[in-house]
Amino acid sequence: MTKAARRKGRPAGGGGRRAWKAGAVVVLAAVIALIVFVVLRGSGGAPAQTSQSNLPLAPDIEITFYQGQDVTGGNRVALSTLWERKPVVLNFWAGLCPPCRAEMPDFQRVYDARKDKFILIGVDIGPYIGLGSREDAQALLRDLRITYPAGTTFDARTVRNYQVLGMPTTVFITPQGRILRKYTGLLTREQMDALLNELLKASGVL
Repeated sequence: MTKAARRKGRPAGGGGRRAWKAGAVVVLAAVIALIVFVVLRGSGGAPAQTSQSNLPLAPDIEITFYQGQDVTGGNRVALSTLWERKPVVLNFWAGLCPPCRAEMPDFQRVYDARKDKFILIGVDIGPYIGLGSREDAQALLRDLRITYPAGTTFDARTVRNYQVLGMPTTVFITPQGRILRKYTGLLTREQMDALLNELLKASGVL
């Protein structure tokens, strides 16, 4: 074979080597991806839920209770003393708020079924947002036969501190005092259960 012919043959051999190397890289990448998948799957695959350091702190408020003192431990209680015991679902409502009225019976059902795992607190902010007096709120509780802890706050800054932009607003708080989720608007029973499950899992209860 002449030198020219040998030079002609070289590109074919070099291309084969390059193709082999490219194939090896693809196989190696696939193996690494598989290892990462297995490791993540074994650890739950949800690293975002394992640390709460990036979640916002829940502002502490003093709640004056209309009812449920046997659960809260008093008539006037700091919210922080409640979340230290169990995960807290904090529901901001008002006596003349139609969506609040619509969702409260479902909150009662969720509370009755799972009250051993979390604390549900209803906080009436009607006087601060023009949706009824505290008397209106207590009348609604009686009308709907609500038994979970509910009360009010005399700190007008609560609406601003919790950035309540619509009614009702529900806040899901871990035992570390971190806000896991905040939901504005009426919650269905299915949504309540899903968000509560997320809170309990993040709190190590499930």
